[in-house]
Amino acid sequence: MVWQRGAVTASAPIEVDLALLGGGGAASLLLAALDRHGVRDLRIAVVDPVRRRGQDRTWAFWGHPDSDLDPLLSASWQQVEVTTPARRRVLDLAPLRYAMLRSGPLYDRAAEAERRLGAIRIVAPAASVVDDATRVVVRTGDGGIVRADWVLDSRPRPPARPGRTTWLQHFRGWWLESDRPAFDPARAVLMDFRTPQPARGVSFGYVLPVSDRHALVEYTEFSPALLTDAGYDTALAGYRDLLGLDPAGLRVREVENGVIPMTDAPFPARPSPRVARLGTAGGATRPSTGFTFSAMYRQADQVARALAAGRPPVPEPAYPRRHRWMDAVALRALDRGGVGGPDFFDRLFDRNPAERVLRFLDGVTTPVEEVAIMNSTRLLPMIAATAGDAAHRVRDRLRPARPAPAIPAAVVGGPPIVGRGSAAR
Repeated sequence: MVWQRGAVTASAPIEVDLALLGGGGAASLLLAALDRHGVRDLRIAVVDPVRRRGQDRTWAFWGHPDSDLDPLLSASWQQVEVTTPARRRVLDLAPLRYAMLRSGPLYDRAAEAERRLGAIRIVAPAASVVDDATRVVVRTGDGGIVRADWVLDSRPRPPARPGRTTWLQHFRGWWLESDRPAFDPARAVLMDFRTPQPARGVSFGYVLPVSDRHALVEYTEFSPALLTDAGYDTALAGYRDLLGLDPAGLRVREVENGVIPMTDAPFPARPSPRVARLGTAGGATRPSTGFTFSAMYRQADQVARALAAGRPPVPEPAYPRRHRWMDAVALRALDRGGVGGPDFFDRLFDRNPAERVLRFLDGVTTPVEEVAIMNSTRLLPMIAATAGDAAHRVRDRLRPARPAPAIPAAVVGGPPIVGRGSAAR
């Protein structure tokens, strides 16, 4: 087993208070939070075969200005656009703002936090995790052993059982550089539904400008199946043309791809007494939208606060149970064609303050606000989806458990390169 405080080979078991399995966004946010909250005198190990550096993904999210992440941001916007074929709506997000965080600065901050915390980095995959309710034994892929009081596991994994509805949020983005001013750096395009809509699903484009000549332009689908490489490029080229951008004056500097699960299948956050999961594996991905980043940030902050106070490092559920039920109903309505995606989101933003919609998508609204949100949707299709979901839940209880369906490797075998709320949301 190779562990790093330098490059030392250790054959004896390593004893720690806390082991982090995985080293992506969720683990990086946690390391930064532990450092921010002054957690010291804690023996920490990070078990991951890859030390992540540089730009391998982009997150975009909303929140209040002047957060601890502000020095790391590539850009932020007080205004965003939501566009349908019928109209273009410009939303003022105050007191929130929409922000872009690329992975490089976060990985750098996590590496500095890791150094300040005196953490041990074990450069190997976790092969097995055994919890006897008093200690957790992690065996690594190269034969090493880590014994920990607690394990926080952010490695991607499939759900515990099939969902009643399983879609994917999948996307490709081009980082475009223009010869002349082509973008409005004061305003992001959050959702542009003028893209051709798939036969089953929802598509939209969005634009995240960092200057008047440089922006991430992306095509996204919510649907059951992925496109081919050529399909994504064709869709992106079509959206570029829809924006009126001249391809002769553009250069594609980077390409980002990603896949995020959109399913009401369960992702158990506590697989055993002393193991908790973070990130998508811990339920941080919002099933109806794919948003993830804000929930990951909340999880990291909750764990760090708990450890600083001497409490068990177990985060709260990423979303209230009522939100998971609403997500299941919304996914079913979209999947069965009861509501159309452009119409669904158009009505939400048309009948509610932008701040309420954004906080709802992040899972932090009150029940009173959620009644207003539900009243914004078309009543009869949502009633039908609610009844169908209830009937399906009854059938699930009566029939034997089935294995979860296969989810693309980009979701369960590795992190998305760009996500929404995630990579980019």
